[in-house]
Amino acid sequence: MAKTSVRRGEARASSKPTIQPRSAIYDVDASAVFGEALDQSLNYLTSRFTLGLSPAALFEAYFDWLIHLAWSPGKRLQLSEKALRKAARLARYAAACFLNPQGTAPCIEPLPNDPRFRAPEWHQWPFNVIHQAFLLNQQWWHNATTNVRGVTPQHEREVEFATRQILDVFSPSNFFWTNPEVLRKTVAEGGQNLIRGYLNFIDDWQRALNERPPPGTEQFKVGETLALSPGKVIYRNRLMELIQYEPITDKVRPEPVLIVPAWIMKYYILDLRPGKSLVEYLTSQGFTVFMISWKNPTAEDRDIGFEDYRRLGVLEAVNAVKAVVPDADIHGVGYCLGGTLLAIAAAALARSRQNPFKTLTFFAAQVDFQEAGELTLFINESQLVFLEDMMKMQGFLGNYQMAGTFQLLRSNDLIWSRIIREYMLGERQPMFDLMAWNADTTRMPYRMHSEYLRYLFLNNDLAAGRYVADGRPIALRDIRVPVFAVGTETDHVAPWKSVYKVHLLFDTEVTFVLTNGGHNAGVVAEPGHPRRHYRVATKTHDDVYMDADSWFEETPVKQGSWWPEWANWLAKRSGDWIDPPPLGAPEKGYRPLMDAPGSYVLQP
Repeated sequence: MAKTSVRRGEARASSKPTIQPRSAIYDVDASAVFGEALDQSLNYLTSRFTLGLSPAALFEAYFDWLIHLAWSPGKRLQLSEKALRKAARLARYAAACFLNPQGTAPCIEPLPNDPRFRAPEWHQWPFNVIHQAFLLNQQWWHNATTNVRGVTPQHEREVEFATRQILDVFSPSNFFWTNPEVLRKTVAEGGQNLIRGYLNFIDDWQRALNERPPPGTEQFKVGETLALSPGKVIYRNRLMELIQYEPITDKVRPEPVLIVPAWIMKYYILDLRPGKSLVEYLTSQGFTVFMISWKNPTAEDRDIGFEDYRRLGVLEAVNAVKAVVPDADIHGVGYCLGGTLLAIAAAALARSRQNPFKTLTFFAAQVDFQEAGELTLFINESQLVFLEDMMKMQGFLGNYQMAGTFQLLRSNDLIWSRIIREYMLGERQPMFDLMAWNADTTRMPYRMHSEYLRYLFLNNDLAAGRYVADGRPIALRDIRVPVFAVGTETDHVAPWKSVYKVHLLFDTEVTFVLTNGGHNAGVVAEPGHPRRHYRVATKTHDDVYMDADSWFEETPVKQGSWWPEWANWLAKRSGDWIDPPPLGAPEKGYRPLMDAPGSYVLQP
């Protein structure tokens, strides 16, 4: 195949077909075009009230469940029996509490990750009976929505999830008269907490209407209190800026580190602030660090595809790094979606017998999406059509729509507990750096997000060897450099068992780290951070496969941050110390353009 080149700053046409409405595929009459436009408009208007979730997809799941439940008299009999038994348990518990309020053991315990009823007030009459009734009801509905014969696994997960969200709305902790913590605080403060809560609500409402960030974020400004590692933007195109950071050691390792963050987030989570910056830590260990800073897309960028991110992002960054450090291979690092993109780019280069990488590192990044956690609840054909219609009208997936989806996955932590704390208890949670970063949201281009959801999430083309780059399918097994993969124990975005599948897909040495924390806090785990631990083990090319559960049981726990473990891993695969390279390569077209953090990260 003839080798082609990319002119810097311009996007090539993607090798994948553009996501198009059906009317563009078939020869249809004007009424069909009008009908499809009407359907797209309806989906777009509906999405404004559903945070991008398709009502049709949810109705389909519930119909599947209802029809099979109606056709299962045995299951209905079992549920009736369970309801009677639970009612009897609750009645016995209520009577025992009336006679012995302090010495009665609860008849049901909350799930380990449910903190709503831990306060002592919940174990006093009548709130003990109230919250026990709720938990028994919640358990019954779990039994009712699962293990109904004939329901597809996808629909069962959707119904169970949606029903749990509905039940959580009616949790006794969410209402003034049934929440003893709120009642106690209201009596103690004479209602001042409710006045503060009302003022908090009005402030949040005005901020939402005016699209202003949450209170407290004004203390955290990029380039002033966040993203402070010194460096220069040495390259810019329509999609990204490339930052090269200044060395802080007299000698450096010859192999540079190129970090590819996800464009669903802003890059400076990895350069949060001094003492909590992965960039600062790497440079202190003698590594030359480059970072991609993605542009925040607008409606004008609707036609940017996944291939554009690979070419204008990873490949252009590799070219720039090789121009600055021409005689060494690169330690490639990808975070979340950036890790998926890095794996695709590395596999495509390996297929072409090109390999600019010395090692590859993936932070909470998936390459197999078959078990991608609760996010897959929102990925089916009905949901994708709804999302595509919504994004086609506005040109991108909005930040509030993405935030709404992630909040639904952890509604108790991110929605209801916040409402109780800020509007009923009248307590504002102090803003901190990671929260301020999380509020600095981004958007996703229409075409790229459609391709990402359809080809990776829905069809799982990458793991199956069907994903097309430069017109030909790629295989992750072509990657032969050492791999370091990080999973986090409580990750709702990239579950660690899904990340662990790198062992099945890469034909190379794999070192896997499992650290405590979630998708972001587990990665930003600087040395000295309290209560940190991790597991680590290496699978060589000749070792047999070990399943995730067995790996977890057999791998010992280490205390502390995993960052030093990774830095040592990189050092063992790096050369001897050399003088630092220059900032940029002006003679090759990579002159310093401006100071870090650059301009793209400041785009709202």
